[in-house]
Amino acid sequence: MTPRNGLDSLLRPEDSVLVLIDHQPYQLTNVNSHEPQMVVNNAAALAKAAKAFGVPTILTSVIADRGGRIFPPITDVFPGQEVIDRTFINTWEDEKVVDAVKATGRKQLIIAGLWTEICVAMPTIQALGEGWDVTVVTDASGGTSVEAHEVAIQRMIMAGANMMTWLSVAAEWQRDWARTEHAAELSEVLVQHAAGSGIAFLWEQQLLNTPVPRDAG
Repeated sequence: MTPRNGLDSLLRPEDSVLVLIDHQPYQLTNVNSHEPQMVVNNAAALAKAAKAFGVPTILTSVIADRGGRIFPPITDVFPGQEVIDRTFINTWEDEKVVDAVKATGRKQLIIAGLWTEICVAMPTIQALGEGWDVTVVTDASGGTSVEAHEVAIQRMIMAGANMMTWLSVAAEWQRDWARTEHAAELSEVLVQHAAGSGIAFLWEQQLLNTPVPRDAG
């Protein structure tokens, strides 16, 4: 397996395409690797970060009439966008999804979904075998148990996949705070979804805007 290292291995928004898979009510009810609300939060944060950086995002569900629609915190980020509904468990066997990814012209394929051991692992392993550079966002995904999630991650690493969390993905897309084009949008995502970091940022803004008393010191 070729080691993933060097500057070119880092994610670039202009080369990235995001696929969010099966963030649906049925799957969420049996997510036991993470606190379910955290998965919803992280998936929504990832979606918002992708939109902020202009990263094309494909939304896909499986038999939504029975499993439920993609979570509104995700679909609200992309109003009016088609959600590709499948019958294939393995997303990468669905030609509509693959064609949508290929149409972007991007080669850094980023995947998150429910469940990690099935709906994330299958397309990841197949896409790797077809030459794609695949990153899995582990904290915007979830498995039916901690063991299922962790074993799936090990399996995908052995197949050559890159593992990251949503905040590290956003940081690699930003790369340099001197790049101000998307910094304000990213900061808003942090405020909404990054818990302590977001609150600390708001506090920092408060302190910067608080006059110092004349008799201080």
